[in-house]
Amino acid sequence: MTARRTERPLPGVTGIVLAGGRSSRFGSDKLRAEISGKSLLEHAVESVAEGATEVIVVCAPDDDRPLPEARIPVRRVVDPAAFGGPLVGLRSGLEAAAEPIVIVVGGDMPSVRPSVLAALIRALLAAPDQVNAAVLASRGTLVPLPAALRTGAATDRVRRLVDDGERRLRSVFEQFPTRILDETEWRPLDPDGATLLDVDRPSDLAQE
Repeated sequence: MTARRTERPLPGVTGIVLAGGRSSRFGSDKLRAEISGKSLLEHAVESVAEGATEVIVVCAPDDDRPLPEARIPVRRVVDPAAFGGPLVGLRSGLEAAAEPIVIVVGGDMPSVRPSVLAALIRALLAAPDQVNAAVLASRGTLVPLPAALRTGAATDRVRRLVDDGERRLRSVFEQFPTRILDETEWRPLDPDGATLLDVDRPSDLAQE
């Protein structure tokens, strides 16, 4: 009789939505802007909630917007200082995450395909243990969001970067073992590349 192979259970995933930016180019709070009857923030939360066990929305200290509802718990984490940048926001989200894997999107990314996020998570889990991140590439260039990260290693990495004065989100993946999915891997899931679209100006809403 052949013994049944035991599959290793998938780890839990925390979704992190970075929502602490200034919206300076938009002219007002862009995360309240609506597409198809839902705010940008609602769309972002829904995209990460599909494959997660919890969602963290990282906000500025004075942010009083109500949090979107989802099928899983959604909680607010407040940045220690206003408008410190996405890397500082990522640090706050990572430090609060309850699960060993995080999936990160921007609050101004309303068209992220959950299937692409799932592909990032699968790629990270299939990679050797020393690989700590998975991101997409577009036209041969690494795109920092969305990203799947191993929570422990990424927290240590981002803390060091912030302490050293770094503020670029892309710096997380420099000399950090990262699995990069090229377009042949993720475009079949999102032929229009909608996952990569973000909203900076009111005119960008027309592209969504």
